[in-house]
Amino acid sequence: MNEPSSILGQTGSEDVTIEAGVASDSQWVAARATQMRLVEADEAELTGDMRTLLRSRLRASALVLLMGFSVFIIYRAAADLFEWAHPDTPFLDAILIGQVLVAMVLGGCMVSLCRRCGAQASSRKLRAEELLIFGAPATFFCVWQFISMRDCAAAGQLLPRADSPWLMLMFTYAMFIPNTWRRAAVVLGSMVIVPIGLVVCLGLGDQICSAVIAEKSWEIALAGLTVAVGGAAAVIGVHTINSLRAEAFEARQLGQYRLGERIGSGGMGEVYLAEHQLMKRRCAIKVVRPEKAGDPRTLARFEREVRATARLSHWNNIDIFDYGRAADGTFYYVMEYLPGMSLAELVERHGPLPAERVVFLLRQTCDALSEAHVMGLIHRDIKPANIIAAQRGGLHDVAKLLDFGMVKPIQTERSSQITHDGLIAGSPLYMSPEQAVGDSWVDARSDIYSLGAVAYYLLSGRPPFQGNLPIKILIAHAHQDPAPLVELVPDVPPDLAGVVMRCLAKAPEDRYPSAAALAAALDACNLPRRWSYGVAAAWWAARRD
Repeated sequence: MNEPSSILGQTGSEDVTIEAGVASDSQWVAARATQMRLVEADEAELTGDMRTLLRSRLRASALVLLMGFSVFIIYRAAADLFEWAHPDTPFLDAILIGQVLVAMVLGGCMVSLCRRCGAQASSRKLRAEELLIFGAPATFFCVWQFISMRDCAAAGQLLPRADSPWLMLMFTYAMFIPNTWRRAAVVLGSMVIVPIGLVVCLGLGDQICSAVIAEKSWEIALAGLTVAVGGAAAVIGVHTINSLRAEAFEARQLGQYRLGERIGSGGMGEVYLAEHQLMKRRCAIKVVRPEKAGDPRTLARFEREVRATARLSHWNNIDIFDYGRAADGTFYYVMEYLPGMSLAELVERHGPLPAERVVFLLRQTCDALSEAHVMGLIHRDIKPANIIAAQRGGLHDVAKLLDFGMVKPIQTERSSQITHDGLIAGSPLYMSPEQAVGDSWVDARSDIYSLGAVAYYLLSGRPPFQGNLPIKILIAHAHQDPAPLVELVPDVPPDLAGVVMRCLAKAPEDRYPSAAALAAALDACNLPRRWSYGVAAAWWAARRD
């Protein structure tokens, strides 16, 4: 299912009488938000994140090493098949057997770390997998180095260079495994000590090897130095990668909220799926950067808008849990997460909706608007994208009204003063005539018009007016009548078509006087069928991905 793509918009009311109070409260919120940092309480979540990361990295490193060993196994098989010339040494068969065994171990680790098998793996199990994935190749390299050096020395052949496989193993570990530099130094240090220690042991314990090592001391010392420098470089790389990872993790934090994937964006910011660190509650966060939000006055206005929205408590209005400002100036809102689709997405994916479903969704939206209007708030940006058919409380097609960012108090008398922004606010396709002409005096009937335009779109699959230029659409809203709905959708119930067309009346006094009156008119419509939460659940179940 899709997530809501818009939570809060921009612009708001201008009420000088509460300006001072908002400023002082905003400073308190900013101070509180600055103190909200990831502390000891989130260690469990860090462990969970690191466990997931470690599992995926172990699987990737096992794949890389398996591919490397497979290349040499295939090469040996091809050499035997095509009778290519290769050194006739007695330990080649043993090397092939060792390579096959290591490849089997790596393949087994990959299977145990698959998404289903390793999803709930404990830290101890993952560390055991790490030991197998890197311990098996390291053991093979030890045995190979010991046997090859001893046999080559006995046969009077050149000693093989053992630095290349160890360097490959070290850098694979450094690149893939998330670690602190101290732990990496221990693991990588052992990979440096083992090959050098083997050469020292052979030089001290085997006379033939001792003579060859003495003769080739320069080359052997250079190989040992290469391994040591490579190990040190790998440790530094681990430290650098770990620092960048920590910075990236901190960048994904906003106070006590852990940001996840981006689920939407808008003109003022982006919306992320998130989770509260302590309560483990999923939510949606809209992040508003200071460069987008503007000066402190603008931020104060956003705070005031969110405060107004937070007063709403109806089931069909979006719930706002929190808001604040991070230390870097990032302003954010925290809202409930709504799995489902916006009405715009529903029509785009499945075409116009049946009349009974339109009434079911609009009836709930009317209830949400009624609460806002009773509290003296006008939405001013009602459109299909701002109404979600969500799943809440085990029910489907729960209408949720979003994006109160353009909310404005209802004025009781006309004023020649326009809004502080001096701009037309709203979405041109669904804007009321009074909004289209920039009239600062709008009331609840403006939202009634916009909701009627939404109903027109849901039933017909197109808004009342279309055009390439917003200004033409605004002029049409102000001066033209939309095509009768029955002409576009002949099977729409006549009384429902009449309700929608009355909502789209040019003069506010010709529309329904309130959202409650519109809800009553929708209830009175004679529909061939009735939509319900049960029917909605069946519809969603049939189309679940």
